[in-house]
Amino acid sequence: MKKIIALLLFISALGLKGQYGSINAILDRLEEKKGLNKNLKNVSIDDVKFVLIKDFGDHTERYFFIIKGNKSTYVEVFDDKQTGGTSSNVFSGDIVRSKHQIISLRADQLEGKKIPIPITKTFLLTEQKNILYLIDINSRERWIEESAINKK
Repeated sequence: MKKIIALLLFISALGLKGQYGSINAILDRLEEKKGLNKNLKNVSIDDVKFVLIKDFGDHTERYFFIIKGNKSTYVEVFDDKQTGGTSSNVFSGDIVRSKHQIISLRADQLEGKKIPIPITKTFLLTEQKNILYLIDINSRERWIEESAINKK
């Protein structure tokens, strides 16, 4: 009786090990589709421009995030559809890139003048189909590399 129970436990352990392998493979594929499985430590983001465009009924918002070394420029452009007018804000500041693909922006100057409350954003750097993306950790908005837009 003990041999039969031991044999059943051994066979079930082999089955669980096989299921673990297939579950692990499925999780790896899902992470790869979301761009989370890649090691992007060696990817240079110097001189890269990221873009986010939001289209509303009465206006369009365009956001640009330009990285140059540890300095950054954050630009907001608002287009009014009714009047055709455009307004913009140009913020500058610095970034910090962690080894876990996290990029933190702190823009403390508006057009060269210090502002009392800096704009802060935290992004997760991802890559899908050789295109770099920034995912805003707080709002889940996806910023795309501008060169990818210009290719299409």
